[in-house]
Amino acid sequence: MEMNFNQHISGQFNADLEGIRNSMMAMGGLVERQVANAIEAITTGDSRVADDVIRREDEVDKLEVEIDQECTQILVRRQPAASDLRMVLAVSRVVRDLERIGDEACKIAIHTLEMGDQKNNPLCQQAMRYMGAEVVKMISGALDAFTRHDMDGAVDVVRNDKLVDQQYASALRELITYMMEDPRSISQAISILWILRAIERIGDHARNISEQVIYLVKGTDVRHSSLTEIEAQAQKK
Repeated sequence: MEMNFNQHISGQFNADLEGIRNSMMAMGGLVERQVANAIEAITTGDSRVADDVIRREDEVDKLEVEIDQECTQILVRRQPAASDLRMVLAVSRVVRDLERIGDEACKIAIHTLEMGDQKNNPLCQQAMRYMGAEVVKMISGALDAFTRHDMDGAVDVVRNDKLVDQQYASALRELITYMMEDPRSISQAISILWILRAIERIGDHARNISEQVIYLVKGTDVRHSSLTEIEAQAQKK
């Protein structure tokens, strides 16, 4: 009887862990769509898409609260150890970054509406398209790496964050030049700056999610580590 009881407890615990992981992935799918739609809104000037992104932000916030509560309950009831504890902590950290990605997507949508007729201006359109497409791929790659415990995939996301940062720096130089040549453009350029900044921050949060893959698999906290240090940790046996 005791064996059956223990097996039941173990089985329920595994179901709890699988539950929070699945909830996190569902939230990740929603957030990924939010970002893709926000980029579509700013690059096409579609205010209806922007409105939808803003409207669905509450769903993202609700999911963060629900999953965080589930993680807390597991910690209290199960008192997990070793790799199970890492899974719960990693999920809790990932949903925090997903919520912040949702916030940044909402900011992009809000700026799209605020810019009005100016949103079709070609200034930095190429940068927004490139950076936007890249961060959407980074979110997808980070979540996939988490599911598969794929450290190589996680490191690829960190590498791609460097590329997004470089594109962001290049776009900033373009904006500064534009404002110097035409001071009347400053207001519009600042709005574009905030959009580019939001996209760059999304890349940072996708990187954070990938860092949790290293923590999940290795038990090593690589937050605030350089790319070289993260690559080294991923290669350790």
